[in-house]
Formats: sequence, C-alpha cells, structure tokens
Amino acid sequence: MDSKTKEQVEQLAAEFARNASSIGELNALVKTMMKSGIETMLNSELDHHLDQEQSEPASGSTPSKEKRNNCRNGHSSKKLKGDFGELEIETPRDRDSTFEPKIIEKHRRRIDGFDDKILALYAKGLTTRDIQQIVKDLYGVDVSPTLIASVTEDLEAELKTWQSRRLDPVCPIVYFDGIVVNVRGASAKVSPHTIYVALGINLDGKKELLGLWIAETEGAKFWLNCLTDLKNRGLSDIFVCCVDGLAGFPEAIRAAFPQARIQLCLVHLVRAALRYVSHEDSKAVAGDLKSIYRASTTEEAESELERFSEKWDKKYPTISRQWRNKWTDIITLFDFPPEIRKVIYTTNAIESVNSTIRKFTKNRKIYPSQDSATKLIYMAIMEASKRWTRPIKYWKQALNHFAILFEDRLPPSHRY
Repeated sequence: MDSKTKEQVEQLAAEFARNASSIGELNALVKTMMKSGIETMLNSELDHHLDQEQSEPASGSTPSKEKRNNCRNGHSSKKLKGDFGELEIETPRDRDSTFEPKIIEKHRRRIDGFDDKILALYAKGLTTRDIQQIVKDLYGVDVSPTLIASVTEDLEAELKTWQSRRLDPVCPIVYFDGIVVNVRGASAKVSPHTIYVALGINLDGKKELLGLWIAETEGAKFWLNCLTDLKNRGLSDIFVCCVDGLAGFPEAIRAAFPQARIQLCLVHLVRAALRYVSHEDSKAVAGDLKSIYRASTTEEAESELERFSEKWDKKYPTISRQWRNKWTDIITLFDFPPEIRKVIYTTNAIESVNSTIRKFTKNRKIYPSQDSATKLIYMAIMEASKRWTRPIKYWKQALNHFAILFEDRLPPSHRY
C-alpha cells in the first residue's frame, strides 16, 4: 500500500469512527461501503464489456447491428454471504445477456474466504448443525445443510485429484497403519471400518501422506491392492516399510515391493505381548523386551531373546514364540546405526498423524458413508501436514546410510 492510499484509508477510518458509536454500527458502515464498492466494480466491468463489444468487429468486418445495439438493461438483486455476514447487491444486466461478470460470477452466492471458513470448521470434525450455529453466531448468516454440502463437494473433487496424483519413484521409509471409524451402511447398519494410511518420509526427510484407503474387511488381498495403487501412481521403490504386524501384510509388501525391507513396529509388538501378562509382571516383561531391541547387534539381540525365554517361558510361553516367528522382520533395525533406529522401529511418525485424526474426528461418532469418513480424515491430515515443514530428526545420518546401503537404488541426484 503506497503512502497516498494509506492516507486515504486513514481518512476513511476516521470518518467511520465519527459516524459509529458501536461495533454493530461500524460493521453496518463497512457493509455499506462494501456493497457500494462491489456494485461500482460490477458497473465498471459492464461498461468495459459494452465498450469492447462496440469495438470488436463481427467476422473480421464492421461491428454487427446486434452488438452496436447492446446496452444496459437494469439490475437484478443478489444476496451474498461472506465474512461480513449477508449483503444484498444490485448486479447490472445488459440487453443481450452477454455480460459475464468476473468479480462476482453469475450464480455465485458466496465471497472467497467464506467457503474456507466452512471447510475449516468441517475439517475440525464439527457436524453440519455445529457449523450452522457457529456461522450464525459469528457472521449473522443462516447457512443451509445444502450450502454446506455444496462447499464440501469441491473438496470431494480435490480428494479424487489427490488420490490419483503421481508420486516420486523412490520413498526411503513408508509407515503403514490404520484407524477404526464407525460407518453407517446402505442398510442403516453401523459397522467398524478401518482407514489405512500410508505415510512416507521422502528423500528430503519430510513427511508426506501417500495414500488413504477405507475398508470394512482387511486382508492380504486388500493390502496388495493398496500397494499396487502406490505403484500405479509412480512409486517404484521403498527401502524400509514399517508396519504394525498385521498378519499377511509383510507378504503383500514383498509381493509388491520385493526389494523393500520390512520392520515391524516394536511398540505394537510389546503391546501385543503385554496382553498375555499380568499387571504385576508387565513392567518387568516390558523392560526385558526392551533389552532385546535396544541391543547393539543382531547377535546381542538373539542372546537377550534367549535370556527372556529362559526367564518367562514357563509363565508366558507365547511371547518368545511369537517374536521368534517374526524375528526376520524384527531385526531389520540392526542394519542401521543406533541414532536412526528409533525412526525405523517405531511408528511414532504415523501415530502422531493418527492422534491428529482422532482429535479431528472425536465429534463424529458415526459417519453416514465411507466417502464422508474418507473426506473428513483427508482434511484432518491436510491440516496436520501444514506443520510438516522440517526433516525428521537424524535424517542426514539416515540419508548417508541409505546412500551407502542402497547406492544403486537412489536417484542420481542423491548419489555420491
């Protein structure tokens, strides 16, 4: 804003202050000014449109009679909704109905910014009724469920575009996890559905949501479809896949990404183990399991597992047997230096995403459809991703190790 404009604005503000004795009166003055400003701009647009028609020849010759005769033809009333509340304006018309205003397009009833407010409230997990009340309280505008639905329809198109976007060919680390939501089906029956999330750590070390899928039933076939979707969108290589130990998931990963190394989330494994343990033993068992995955080498971890087995097998034989059955996918972490192991063996990155989802969805106990659940959770994650501006901790050390371990699989721009 230049000094002259600033001075004019200050003069206008002083004039407003002299004529208003309350916030309500000030708001009324601002709305009057906005109405006048919008209508002036629309009239200027129409003047430009009519002048352009007069100057543009038809079929490369002289202006047509119809164009020369086009002129103003009164006004039509329109109510606009926006951050200022509700505003009635007079839109100018032309006789030939060729005028297409750009500032306030035909059939447009909302000013830019108002839709964003509704979407932000929707993203917070608020119900349609909550949004209606908040908009009414803040802006004095009654919004219908139909209007809220029309605002979120644009979101649906955005979601579909996002779901089909191209991915980078290489993603060093990908975390897979799920969160359960209740969805009402076609028969009005409510059933639990799982929304699966694929969160990647890209070559810059930053978190990036790769995919989002929802299903009522899960299994190797479904997971393979999810992984195939990632491949079809351009992801051709993953160095390490971190998963929570669902049966069949490691096999699906090996089928889709045969070069990927699999690391089971040790937090999930410990939680699963403690289901078999009495309360008085839980702290000791958890400590002994930690000695296994906090070991310095694979050999030391195997020795710690043997010690655990000798100590606890008589009381809790299931635990060591389960860890041995999954041992290959537990010890992947020992291929990496200690400072980056925690990045790999816990799903903290995706757990924080799930925490955000739960915060956004706590007001929604039941979703009317799978689409509505997916749409809301997509918005929640997009909101959370605004904070994903920095690389994860110890990323430089991890990338250096990847550059040595997977040199031939890194893009040329990231090789030594």
